[in-house]
Amino acid sequence: MLATVAGISRRAFLQAAVVATLPNDDDHFLDDLSRRAFLYFWEQADPHTGLVLDRAAVDGHQRVSHSLDVASMAATGFALTACCIASRRNWIQGNIARERVRATLRHLALEQAHQFGWYYHFVNRKNGERVWNCELSTIDTALLLAGALTAQQCFAGDDEIYRLAQQIYERVNFAWMLDVKSGLLRMAWKPESGFLRPVWANYRENVLLHILALGSPMSSIPTETWFRFARDPIVFGNYGWVGRGPIFTHQFPQAYLDLSQLRDGPPYGINYFDNSIVATYAHREYCLSLRSLYSDFSKDLWGVTPSDSSIGYVIWGGWGEKRPRRDLDGTVVPCAAGGSLMFAPKICLPALRTMQEEFGEVAYGRYGFADAFNPASGWVDPEVLGIDQGITLVSAENLRSRSVWKWFMASPAIQRAVGKVFEWIG
Repeated sequence: MLATVAGISRRAFLQAAVVATLPNDDDHFLDDLSRRAFLYFWEQADPHTGLVLDRAAVDGHQRVSHSLDVASMAATGFALTACCIASRRNWIQGNIARERVRATLRHLALEQAHQFGWYYHFVNRKNGERVWNCELSTIDTALLLAGALTAQQCFAGDDEIYRLAQQIYERVNFAWMLDVKSGLLRMAWKPESGFLRPVWANYRENVLLHILALGSPMSSIPTETWFRFARDPIVFGNYGWVGRGPIFTHQFPQAYLDLSQLRDGPPYGINYFDNSIVATYAHREYCLSLRSLYSDFSKDLWGVTPSDSSIGYVIWGGWGEKRPRRDLDGTVVPCAAGGSLMFAPKICLPALRTMQEEFGEVAYGRYGFADAFNPASGWVDPEVLGIDQGITLVSAENLRSRSVWKWFMASPAIQRAVGKVFEWIG
């Protein structure tokens, strides 16, 4: 099923969705937002291991909480990418960014515990030890690998960075995580219980994981695995697309993969970039449909994806057969719009600017936007999450310069994988 908008030609819709050149005031806003997001990764990383806190206080001051000194591998992958962006934009001196990248890759390659190249989801920031008896996570390892390969290409003239990144990628045994019975990649493994039951059975953020697995020079998986996970169709109003997951499941893989000029081979024939544009517009439309319940939602104030809330962390924002309205409470999650800047700037930029202008005094701080806030109740999350700052930073940079896409797609392994499953649109 191709991404569609009823009554609107694909060409007209995409031309309306994408901005070629940003006005100066929009670019200045994104520059400020991006600098703040980068500061999170610079300040919340251990300077020796390079591991980055999963979350931190909005004002940058650590507070005693369950997450004190807990780093995440996905946030660390975004941190490697953030250093590349900061170096390109001269937010810090290039040699300083290079040394942080080098230190991080050294730790990951030589000291960080792993199993067949796969890393634990959460670890201690200072020493890399596993915490909370967490799992080896395939998607978190994939996001870390994406950051490593991005840094490899950004600092391609540095032999040690190139070698360390290649070592980290090549030792991942992708075949070990392949469930033979279903032909699908598994989500996780624990030393206490072995492989966890869930597999990547549907189109989600696993797109990135599969491309990395297909491109592996040492342990690739069969090309046919790309066609085994389901492309689950969604229709909402005039919008049709694939992928029932929350909006972040569209954003994370394409933060690195530039799929804008590529169409999937048979039997699907999907352009996933177009598909994610439609998903973003549909997401806004869904938020607007809830205005009778949450009057603060508007065309310039919208966005829900898994986040903190006044009652704790909530996995909301997915599309079920019947969207469960009871699972929403009017909370706005800035990275829902922030992560889709690269897809739909015409609707995402106004949303972010409205959030900053109307709620910035309480919800926009040292590292950019708080993870979430509720306009009706006045609740504001006291913390930010690394992956949310990361997807906003990378998406903004792809919109402004396409740099992250260029670096990641320059990897020979990624070119090899993409060549296996895609054909150029003529």
